[in-house]
Amino acid sequence: MSTINLEKELDTYFGYQAFRPGQREIIEDAMSGNDVLGVLPTGSGKSICYQLPAMLLKGVTIVVSPLISLMMDQVKQLKAINIKGVVAINSFMDTKERREIWNKLHRYKLIYISPELLQRPDVQRKLKLVGVDLFVVDEAHCISQWGHEFRPDYLKLKKIITFLDNPTVLALSATATTNVQQDILSYLNKPNMIKHIYPIDKPNITFNVEHLSGEKEKQEKIVSLLKAYYVPTIIYFSSRLEAENISALLSLKTDRRVAFYHGGMESQDRIIIQQQFMNGQLDVICCTSAFGMGINKKDVRLVIHYHLTPQLEAYIQEVGRAGRDNKSSVGLLLFSEGDIFLPKNIIKGELPTKNEITTVFRQLKAMYDQGQTLPTTDQENLAVFQVSESKWRFLQYQFEKHDILKETVIKYDQQLWKEAFLAISNRCEERLIKKDKQLQSVIKWIYHTGCLRKKLYQDFQPSYTEPVDQCCSNCGFSWKDWQPEQLTHQREKAYSWEEKLKKLLLVDVQ
Repeated sequence: MSTINLEKELDTYFGYQAFRPGQREIIEDAMSGNDVLGVLPTGSGKSICYQLPAMLLKGVTIVVSPLISLMMDQVKQLKAINIKGVVAINSFMDTKERREIWNKLHRYKLIYISPELLQRPDVQRKLKLVGVDLFVVDEAHCISQWGHEFRPDYLKLKKIITFLDNPTVLALSATATTNVQQDILSYLNKPNMIKHIYPIDKPNITFNVEHLSGEKEKQEKIVSLLKAYYVPTIIYFSSRLEAENISALLSLKTDRRVAFYHGGMESQDRIIIQQQFMNGQLDVICCTSAFGMGINKKDVRLVIHYHLTPQLEAYIQEVGRAGRDNKSSVGLLLFSEGDIFLPKNIIKGELPTKNEITTVFRQLKAMYDQGQTLPTTDQENLAVFQVSESKWRFLQYQFEKHDILKETVIKYDQQLWKEAFLAISNRCEERLIKKDKQLQSVIKWIYHTGCLRKKLYQDFQPSYTEPVDQCCSNCGFSWKDWQPEQLTHQREKAYSWEEKLKKLLLVDVQ
C-alpha cells in the first residue's frame, strides 16, 4: 500500500488529478484491509472509493447494488473510459450470456450484483473460487431502510461475507443517522468498522416548502415553474398513477419533454427513460422513489416533491440529486393537509396485519400436515398466501429467522410456532411505530417556523455549511431572485402526423 501513488493511479484510471474530501481516507483504509463505513454527501464520488481499489487489488471486488439500472449505468460509464474488467450480473442476461460470464469470471476486477442474486449457492461458490478481496455494500442505508421489509436479503449479507472467507468490507451511503450506522454495523456483523463520516449537507440547494390548498394549486404551481425555468427537473410522487397523470398534464400544458418512471414499468423501459434523461433527451421526470439512486446527472436544477417522503433520510437522498455540479438549485416540497393520509396508508400497507399473520401461519400448518413444501418463486407464494410482495418478503425472512422455514421446507414445533407468532407480531408493531415516528419528523419539518436547513440536518450532523445562494423559504426565499443556468435548447411544437405531413408536402391533408 505504501508504494502505491494513489493520485497517480486516480489520474491514470479516471482522469482526476485530486481526490474529493473523504475519498482518499476511505480508499487507504479499505486497501489496508480495514473494514470501513463511509458516509459522503450525494454526488461526492462515492463510487471512486471502490472503483479505484478494484483496479489496484489483486483479487475481485464485489459490489452489492440495489438497482439493476444503477449497476448498468456504472458499468457503461466505466467502459466509456476504457475500463473493461467490469460486469453487472443481473436478470436481463439470458442463459448463454450468463454462462459466458461465469466461464471467464476470473478476468473481471469489478462485479456488480444484487443482494437477491447473491443468495444463490452456485453464485456464492463461483465467487469464492475466484477470490474476493473487497466486498462493497453500495447505498448501505438500504440495510436499515429496506432490509426489514422490501429487501430482507440485505440482512443475510453477513453469512455470505463469512462464506467468501471474510474479505474487507466497505459500506457506503449518502445518509445515515447514528441509528442507521449502528444497523449497518450490526447486520453486517462488523462492529469495529472504521467510520469516515462527512457532512452530507448541500450548500448550493435552497429548501422551499409551499403550503397549498390541494391538487389543483399544486399542478398550477408546477406548470408555472416549468414555463419560467427551463432546467432539468425531477418531480417525486408516492403514487405511480399520479406520476403518470401529472406527466401527461405537463406534456399537454408545457413545451417540456416529460416522461414518467416507476417500479410498475418494465425494467427495460425504465432503463431507456433513465438514459434519455441522462443524455438530455428528456427535461422532466415524474417518478416514484424508484428513480434517482446513483443517477449521476450533474445539472438537475429543480427537485419537486409532489407528495411527502416517509422519512427525512429519503428526502435528503432525493433532493440531493439536484446540483451535483455545485451550482444553485432548488428543492421544492408542495404540501396540502390531505397529503398526510397517503404516507400513513402506505406505511400500514407495507407490513402484514395480525389477521394476515394468523392466516399465513394456518396455511403453513395445513401445508405441513399435507406434506407440502413452499413454491419456489415469490410470485407463486404471493398467489398462495394472498399477501403483497413486501409483506411476503418480510414474513419469509421472519420464518427463516425463527427456524420455521428452511428454503422451501416447512418445519413444525408447536411451542416454537407460538413464540414465533408473538415475535413476528411484535416486530410488525415495532416497525410501524418507528415508521410513524419517522413520518412525524417529516411533518414537524414542514411546519417548522425556523431555518429549514438547520432543522433538516440536525439529526445527521452537528452543524451545516452556510448556503451559497438563498437558504430556505423560512429565511426569505424568492423565486424572482433565483436565476439558475437554463437550458439553451427549446423543444419544437408537437405536431400530429397529419400536420407533419402537411408541412413536408406543403399541401392540405384530408
